[in-house]
Amino acid sequence: MGILSNFMNLNRYEILARIVIILLVLPLHEFAHGWVARKCGDDPAEAAGRLTLNPLAHVDPFGAVLLLLTGFGWAKPVPINPARMNHPRKGIIWTSLAGPLSNLLAALVGVVLMQIVFPFYYADPNAVLTGIYTLLYWFVAINISLAVFNLIPVPPLDGSHLFNDLFLKKNLFVSRTIARYGMGIVMVLSLTGILGKGL
Repeated sequence: MGILSNFMNLNRYEILARIVIILLVLPLHEFAHGWVARKCGDDPAEAAGRLTLNPLAHVDPFGAVLLLLTGFGWAKPVPINPARMNHPRKGIIWTSLAGPLSNLLAALVGVVLMQIVFPFYYADPNAVLTGIYTLLYWFVAINISLAVFNLIPVPPLDGSHLFNDLFLKKNLFVSRTIARYGMGIVMVLSLTGILGKGL
């Protein structure tokens, strides 16, 4: 009930921004993973038809609904096989970073568009310009939040691959323990609204 009531209290521009994120940015996030992996010599994403921006190839229904309701969610992970990469350690690091970096790039585009719109909005804050500016604001805020969210070092988030490869590669017990409870941690963080504090 808490999640639904919070969702009902959102303004329509934040809801629209979340829909845009689901249809455009989540596919971009996964495409970035697959594209960088391909550049590193790994081709399962390409073979699976995931090197596309078509949301139908990437959207995970549960992750999409969760993002719509809470502002945090995920798409279907692209298949990655580090063993096929030319330099597996560097490859997995850059592939993992590609998704959050794509969110930051999308946020940067949003900021640039806000700067373009702002003089017109400041001169004449009519309903249309107010709506566009507010939508861009939430687009930027959600993209930055998703970049940070994905760097949390628990599976299945991108940060888990970085943390595991950089720090836990030789500690299988800790790595497997985090993997076992990772999804539960992600769900708690999303559903309790902890991640949204300060937004």
